[in-house]
Amino acid sequence: MSEAAVTLTTPGSSLTVRGLKENVHRALLRLATGPVTFEELLRLLPLSEHGRFRALMDRVGHLLAHGIVLHGREVMRVERTAREAVYDVCEPAADHMVRLSRFAFCRSHAERLVLESPLCKVRILLITPQIRQLVSELGSPRCVGDVVVDGLDHCEILEALGHLVGAGFVEAGTAEAECREDDAALSQWDFHDLLFHSRIRTGRFDAPVGGVFPHRGTIDPQPAVKPLPDGAVMDLPRPLRSDIAVRDPSLTTTIEGRRSLREYGAQPLNSQQVGEFLYRTGRVRVHFRPDEDAEPGGEIVGRPYPNGGSAYELELYLTVSRCTGIDPGIYYYDPVGHRLVLVNADSRERDAMLTVASLSAGMAGRPDVLITMTSRFQRMSWKYSGIAYATTLRHTGVLYQTMYLVATAMGMAPCGLGIGNADLTARALRLDYLSESSVGEFILGSRPDQEPLTWASTGGWMYVNDAEWAEQAASELKRHRSRAADHDKGQLTTPNSGHTQPSSET
Repeated sequence: MSEAAVTLTTPGSSLTVRGLKENVHRALLRLATGPVTFEELLRLLPLSEHGRFRALMDRVGHLLAHGIVLHGREVMRVERTAREAVYDVCEPAADHMVRLSRFAFCRSHAERLVLESPLCKVRILLITPQIRQLVSELGSPRCVGDVVVDGLDHCEILEALGHLVGAGFVEAGTAEAECREDDAALSQWDFHDLLFHSRIRTGRFDAPVGGVFPHRGTIDPQPAVKPLPDGAVMDLPRPLRSDIAVRDPSLTTTIEGRRSLREYGAQPLNSQQVGEFLYRTGRVRVHFRPDEDAEPGGEIVGRPYPNGGSAYELELYLTVSRCTGIDPGIYYYDPVGHRLVLVNADSRERDAMLTVASLSAGMAGRPDVLITMTSRFQRMSWKYSGIAYATTLRHTGVLYQTMYLVATAMGMAPCGLGIGNADLTARALRLDYLSESSVGEFILGSRPDQEPLTWASTGGWMYVNDAEWAEQAASELKRHRSRAADHDKGQLTTPNSGHTQPSSET
């Protein structure tokens, strides 16, 4: 008898089975045509092949969907989203309470309504209106005996609930209190956080993840360098590498001396400091353009901080409140031309941006300079599936640390923020929320006149592993700032290597 090979494929994985006999091959092809009972498949095989076929079904089980049939009608279909997904049908007693898990949700998938949960390793297709009604009835705790669905008798309801409970989409208990997900670990997960965690890591979801270029051939990629917005332009001073080498502290001193500071000195930052800070953290250093006949998506740039795939989707905007040499306003930082572009001069929107930043930082006053990090999301999602937004957040964290270290080395007062208003930001920066939106905020100011203290040995603080390094670093940074002030006194370097303040132009 001839032998054949079959490749079984799902959106997230595939498996090639070789050396199949013709009748086994025929049984697998029958699986591809639609729902079929296992007994019907066995009838296609001689009795001597039944054992091997059962073993094969166990091997490819993660690629199969299982229909739930009530009185000859398929009402639900169970699809594994993880290779090892199994569950036991668990029909609750008539006096048990049942309720939909707070982590379960319905969405449209492959033109069907499906039930999913970050706690479950299967999805359930809700095929019939009766099953969809049953799920909707479970939004609040119900006694099993009180659940009534048009078109389903009590036994059918019990059988359907058995799958929903067994798979983990529905909680069941002898009293309402036992229906609550009161596990200490689980109760501290928000729905969206757990869903996000389950989707950006492999293991319990079957969608493609990683650099699979899901939109190649259908949508053009975004350019590596954002086109400049309209507005008045201000060139920023460029630092000299030799000057930085003379005054910068060591990396260890900078790391140990880093602090989040929310108070500022009487003397504000100036345009030269802001220019150096942006040059060292956000400028474009190199720009690669592939040949015109190359595959799209190959255009990349390089900046001072690491970035997955060199996509560099993050953009920087400055909301300036107090800075010598830069008028108050909201600016876009041009990372190629090293200049600021005024995008919004409205004082009300500027004040709103600074107020949100103050509240996030827990400050009494306002930050001198607010740096808003936005993401041009499609720079990531054109290439990466499933992890695009998560990777953008990783990039944001990397840029936070880069900014902290540069600001500390330069003697500034830095502070990364944990929350911002993306809708306000989209309005104030004149952005489309879905195309480019804020993902991080960082505030800057001049170092406070009163040097901040390190941890006090009283009040609960315990020195564990060389905490004295931080105290030593604080002293070293203070000396570095004093030497840098002497070195930089009277030096203001423009992009043309002159010695005048930068000018504004349109």
